[in-house]
Amino acid sequence: MRSFSCRNCSSQLFFENSVCLTCGTGLGFSREERALVPVDGSGRYIDRAGLEWHVCRNLNLSGCTWLARLEGGQCMACDLTRTRPSDDDSAGLAQFPKAEAAKRHLLVELDARGFSTDGLVFDMLSSTSEDVTIGHAGGVITIDLAEADGARREQIREELGEPYRTMLGHLRHEVGHFMQLRLVTGGERLDRARQLFGDEREDYQAAVSRHYAQGPPAGWWTSYISSYATTHPFEDFAETFAHYLHISDTCETAAAQGLLSTTPPADGPFRDLVRQVWIPLSLALNQINRSMGKDDLYPFVIPEPVLDKLDFIARLAFDANATMQ
Repeated sequence: MRSFSCRNCSSQLFFENSVCLTCGTGLGFSREERALVPVDGSGRYIDRAGLEWHVCRNLNLSGCTWLARLEGGQCMACDLTRTRPSDDDSAGLAQFPKAEAAKRHLLVELDARGFSTDGLVFDMLSSTSEDVTIGHAGGVITIDLAEADGARREQIREELGEPYRTMLGHLRHEVGHFMQLRLVTGGERLDRARQLFGDEREDYQAAVSRHYAQGPPAGWWTSYISSYATTHPFEDFAETFAHYLHISDTCETAAAQGLLSTTPPADGPFRDLVRQVWIPLSLALNQINRSMGKDDLYPFVIPEPVLDKLDFIARLAFDANATMQ
């Protein structure tokens, strides 16, 4: 996530800023310009083409600073949320902004890489009133808002023995399922995916039951990015897709903040970025976390077969971006 600068005073801004803390200029995020832009006292912005935009009506509900076409309307990011907590669900509404912030972060990543979100919607549900299972089905990503609470999320992470669990991580994983069903549909691409991840026609429920009953196979770390990736080819793809976004976004953020001594390769296999930039960077970040008495920022090892899988997903991103252009 790159940083931004105020067009009024040139001070540094961050993605979720609704106002410049230096000069007080109101801000809105333009999805078209991929930039934080100044808005007037009524929350209005006029772009270079003379089109009028307005800060999303959900600013106070979910912290959304994105721009909408109509005054009093909601932005394109909020349009993708099909279900939100009811007005009388105080716990759900308190957790809603964190989930929506992670969703907006995800959308910026997908936009930057040319991935279309057509057909994608989100159900942001509160498990304070019903059982909620995080997942994806037919273009609908379901999120349990209770996991916006750090204590609850950490409890679940420990119960499942996971090395990493965040709201943004959930969204990256679930959108990976959506992208596989959308982009890996036949021909050589499907054949290659089956070579790398396995045959997705394997009975999913039987595979999940086996995973939770028996655990991952011995030596799984030599071929998979996580133990959960061993569950089924769908989960291997989604886990790998999430790590593609983890790595891409963190490297770009580090470059924007001047933390890299090596320039991320602009072309070539994704494995070059992993080997030349990500591995040294993640090791350094892990050491920094340890210096603060915290767990590793990136508690994963990337074996050679996972590099092949990451290259495959990076190629999907390249093709998607080329199509967009």
